[in-house]
Amino acid sequence: MKCSKTLTLCLLFSLTAAANAQTGPPLAGTKPLRLRGDLSQRMREGIDKYLTRETAATVRSRQKFWNPDYSSREAYEKSIAANRRRFAYDIGASDELHTVAALELIETLDQPALIARTDQYAVFAVRWPAFGNVYGEGLLLEPLAQPIGVVVAIPDADQTPEMLIGSAPGIAPRSQFARRLAEQGFRVVVPVLIDRSDEWAGNPAVMMTNQTHREWIYRSAYPMGRHIIGYEVNKILALVDWLSRQGKPGDTIGVAGYGEGGLLALYTAALDPRIDATLVSGYFDSRQDVWQEPIYRNVFGLLQEFGDAEIAGMIAPRALIVEHSIAPEVDGPPKLRPGRLESAAPGRLTTPTFASVDAEVARVRTRFPAQAEIRPNITLIAGKTGDPIPLGSDDALSAFIKALEIDQPLRPAGNLPVDTRSDFDPGPRQQRQVQQLIDHTMHLLADSHHVREKFWEPIKPTSIEDWQQGTARYREAMLEELIGRLPPATLPPNARTRQIDDQPKWTGYEVVLDVYPDVICWGYLLVPKDIQEGEKRPVVVCQHGLEGTPESVVTDDPDKRDSQIYGSYAAKLADEGFVTYAPHNFYAGGNEFRQLQRKANPLKNTLFGITTVQHQQMLDWLSSLPFVDPQRIGFYGLSYGGNTATRVPAILEQYACVIDSGDFNEWVTKTVSVHYNYCFPPLGAYEVGEFNLGHTFNHSDMVGLIAPRPFMVERGHKDGVAPDEWVAAEYARVRRLYVELGIPERTEIEFFNGPHKINGVGTFEFLRKHLNWPEQ
Repeated sequence: MKCSKTLTLCLLFSLTAAANAQTGPPLAGTKPLRLRGDLSQRMREGIDKYLTRETAATVRSRQKFWNPDYSSREAYEKSIAANRRRFAYDIGASDELHTVAALELIETLDQPALIARTDQYAVFAVRWPAFGNVYGEGLLLEPLAQPIGVVVAIPDADQTPEMLIGSAPGIAPRSQFARRLAEQGFRVVVPVLIDRSDEWAGNPAVMMTNQTHREWIYRSAYPMGRHIIGYEVNKILALVDWLSRQGKPGDTIGVAGYGEGGLLALYTAALDPRIDATLVSGYFDSRQDVWQEPIYRNVFGLLQEFGDAEIAGMIAPRALIVEHSIAPEVDGPPKLRPGRLESAAPGRLTTPTFASVDAEVARVRTRFPAQAEIRPNITLIAGKTGDPIPLGSDDALSAFIKALEIDQPLRPAGNLPVDTRSDFDPGPRQQRQVQQLIDHTMHLLADSHHVREKFWEPIKPTSIEDWQQGTARYREAMLEELIGRLPPATLPPNARTRQIDDQPKWTGYEVVLDVYPDVICWGYLLVPKDIQEGEKRPVVVCQHGLEGTPESVVTDDPDKRDSQIYGSYAAKLADEGFVTYAPHNFYAGGNEFRQLQRKANPLKNTLFGITTVQHQQMLDWLSSLPFVDPQRIGFYGLSYGGNTATRVPAILEQYACVIDSGDFNEWVTKTVSVHYNYCFPPLGAYEVGEFNLGHTFNHSDMVGLIAPRPFMVERGHKDGVAPDEWVAAEYARVRRLYVELGIPERTEIEFFNGPHKINGVGTFEFLRKHLNWPEQ
């Protein structure tokens, strides 16, 4: 768009000026728009209110996922089997476990496996195969007499096994529950957890960050349907399986954990009925605010079906002891150090109130009818006035021992074991554990295209009709399992508009539509002036990228970065006679929108799930306009707008043709790989990951749901999003599909010698051709 009113146009399309300047009349048939201020922020605030309400509602709504049979233990176990399977999937505990033949001693010529001995037990450095090439590591405390039972004692993420047995400083002697249980006569294994340090947070080939090791593994694992939680649960499950096969008949198995170890103890016991008693310290609480906790606790769909009470319910009627102790305190991610990239997600851990813990324990009990044969066996240990107590209290350990059917009082603490290793450094062990999990995730990535091929194998592109019928269930799967299904808009659009520009060839309107209470759509509508009465024009939805606004795709000011990137393409298309609509996608405001993604994920939703509902409302409204042809609505987005292009039109079939600019590429690798700086794991965009994307929908697979509608990729050779080779290889799969469907003319890719921007050459011609404008 070229005009002599550049300064005026810039003012009109700045957010502040557009919100407060004198504006013209509304679009015919709509109400006047009177909202002022930052509508992007208003949209985020409304979505936040909606997600807050939905989160609160899960406590009751999740009951629909449960159909327990309380008539007997056998019947109860059978009735919750499906819940267990879904829970294991949700936390990423999906790898096939190895059968542990024996714990392996870890020793070298300089460091023996036997690291300490007291008059009651010996301590060994051990490891065990868990899954793939991943090993659990830790310490084995072996009683010198016949063990009275077996326990897995799980420290917090920032505690080493040595701290939990007292051979290294860090935990008060009275709280060293692994040592104290060994002194009672239990065989105890203490696993190493991935810690919260950023000392070695990544591959030296990529930029170093302030992400903790736990977040670093979470970032890569999540799109592969795995999770740091699931990885560590699987290590413990493999260990429990070995322990269950070692003792004499009647031996009991317990798990006890603190902090992150408490989470793992709870989750592991919920999955494995062989665990007889569980002690959870410094963790149990309502999870309604899990989105405020560190991102490595982000579990897709968790609150839809599971709170801590529901997870505890899967342990019943086995014993669960909850110790209301002082929880690990985490005040956000590690502080930024020189030479590091600040990319860690926000998140804090604090000690919950007794009232909150007590209420969640009470919820466990209320889930079981009074007359049921199966009842929860849950005990809450706290201070006399409800205050949190130090971890590993005598009361908690006594209750735990009793739950393991050991008829003996808790013995007084004995002497601390002395580590015979000279200057032992746990750092290399931590690095091994981190690297094994990263390597396992990269192996999953390397093999993921085979898994996706098997996932898509049931349908073949033998004809357009067969393809459309076959992809219907994949569309449902993408919506349900990847994007997140939300109910249709509950409010009519109630369109409010105001004129914000008057150009020689078109008139610009600002538009607000209702979706849900508090949730709106906001955008700019450009209407050509030469539309004749009764004429229906094609529409191009022009979608901005990250931190953009509707103004971004309209403004024509060479001094503005948005103008340089987007080239005012919405205005240029309007000059050509297209109706254009520039909706606002709410990926703006930095951590504000990213935390909305965190809030949506436990509800089994994403920002694109919300965006899809907004776009549906927008499409319905656009289709109702007398000058719009509902059959000719195209989508053209750049960057995050291009990411929208592969998702929203894959779900909403009303989009007649689609252009993805500056985004389309080998998306699974981009979201998972830790080997390249342009991939997402090291970057601050922590909202990008979609759970199990890698085994279901790469970009070409998403386009498979757009087919047979026309689809195009716009790609600058100098675009740093990904290499040309990635883009070309992924597009080759799209091209092959369209050829096999007999419609090769409906797909194109345009490479141009430029950066991350709208080029607007081949793409404009693509729109003219497939939206039939000018009409032929």
